[in-house]
Amino acid sequence: MTATSRVLAPLATLLVVGLFPLSTKGDDAAPAFAGGKSMLTLDNGLVVQGRDVQTPDGYTSGFRVTAGFTPAHLPRLDLGAEISYRESDDVPVARDGDQQLLDTTSLGGSLVAGLRLGNFGLYAKSGFAEWQGDPEGRASSMEAGGTARVQGFGVRWQGRRFVTRLETEEIDAPTMAHLNLVTASIHYPF
Repeated sequence: MTATSRVLAPLATLLVVGLFPLSTKGDDAAPAFAGGKSMLTLDNGLVVQGRDVQTPDGYTSGFRVTAGFTPAHLPRLDLGAEISYRESDDVPVARDGDQQLLDTTSLGGSLVAGLRLGNFGLYAKSGFAEWQGDPEGRASSMEAGGTARVQGFGVRWQGRRFVTRLETEEIDAPTMAHLNLVTASIHYPF
């Protein structure tokens, strides 16, 4: 378990459990983990969103789809699930003293729970990702794969015409460290 893991897991639990009884307006319709526009909203309250994923270094691309709902008897709580697919090409990796370029593919799923506090929202996610790493060029002992834990934490603030988000996500596998992300975004629906 990494240092970030040891901090994020208890912090997310504390925030979700500790802040739940606060008295705030809970009439905001957007889930705590929602970004911009919804792809699909069903009559039963299920909201489906999706977006492309690309890293600034250009190694990784993919997509993420999130679906969630608010239980009728808990208007400030949001529950959901997220599926993500990421593919990385030519990622420089050092393992056991060997430098190598690695192509990686991961498919993950996480459960998401969020808490709405008026215009402010907190959310945490936890799940697993199946990953496969293939070395570029010659065959190597670096060919690997496995299942790793995924965890993350985020905050959302919704203004009158925009939504801002700050999120951190970590995959607990040294070979997949290039997929650990901190993202900030501003969504302006029009």
